[in-house]
Amino acid sequence: MAEVVNLRMVKKQVARKAARSAADANAAKHGRTKAERDLEKARAEKTARALDGHKRETE
Repeated sequence: MAEVVNLRMVKKQVARKAARSAADANAAKHGRTKAERDLEKARAEKTARALDGHKRETE
C-alpha cells in the first residue's frame, strides 16, 4: 500500500526549494562576499580619517 502524503505540505516544500534556489542564484549574481564588504568598509574609514586629518581648524 502507498504512503499517505499531505499535498499541502508537499506544495509548500516545493515552493520553499524553488525560493531558496532563486535566492542562491541572486546572491551569487549580485551579492558580495564578506571579505569584499569588509574591505570596502575599511577603505571608506581610511578615506574619512584622511579627510578629517586634512581639515583646517577655524577660529
